[in-house]
Amino acid sequence: MERFTAFDFGASWVMSFFHQDWTYDGPTAADVVAKHLSESADELALAVRRDARTLLDNLPSETLEVLWNAGAQYMASFEGTSGSEWTRTVIGLCDARLAAKADVRPLTGADTEDGWACQDAVIAEVERAEFLDTEVREALVDCARRCTPDLAFRVLLSTIVNAADRSLSPDQYTRMQTIGSALHYGEFLVDSVEFLVEEEPPPASVPPH
Repeated sequence: MERFTAFDFGASWVMSFFHQDWTYDGPTAADVVAKHLSESADELALAVRRDARTLLDNLPSETLEVLWNAGAQYMASFEGTSGSEWTRTVIGLCDARLAAKADVRPLTGADTEDGWACQDAVIAEVERAEFLDTEVREALVDCARRCTPDLAFRVLLSTIVNAADRSLSPDQYTRMQTIGSALHYGEFLVDSVEFLVEEEPPPASVPPH
C-alpha cells in the first residue's frame, strides 16, 4: 500500500516551500507555511506535524537548523530565533490548521511507516553523498538514528536537490528507489533526484583481431 500522496510530504515538503521566490507566497516563513497548509489535505498537515514533533523531541536546536537550511533552497534566517523555535512554530501552524476542521482522521497504515528496517540503508546513502557538507551528513545520520529513517531519507532527497555540484550514479539512484519502495513512497518522490543521475559511459569497443 502506498502513502497518501504520490509526491513529497511532511517536513521535507515544507522545506520545498522555501525557494528563491518564496516571499511571493507570504511576508514571513510562518505565513508561507500557513498558506500551504490551508490549501492542503488533512493528511499532509498531519504528516508535517508528525515530522516536526519527531524532530523537536529528538534533535538539538543546532542540528535542526542544519537540516532546515540544507533541505530548503533558501531558508529564512534563524537570526532572532532558533531551529527549535521554528520547528515549534510549524507544529503550532499544523495544530491551528487541524483544529479548524472537525473529524480529522489520524494517519494509519503505510502513512505511519517509520522505516526502521531501512535504517542502515538510509545511513549508507547519506554517507555516500560526499558532495554534501560533513555537517549536513552528520545531521542526517543523527536524524536517521534518533528520529526515523523515513524522515531522514526524505530530507536527504531534499538536500541532494539543493546541494551544489551534486550528481548520482545509476547504482545510487537504484538503491534510493529500493528504499523509497520499502517506505511505500508514491512514484514521484524519489523521482525528484532522477535528473541528477549520470549516464553510464558506453562499453569500450574491442578492436577486431
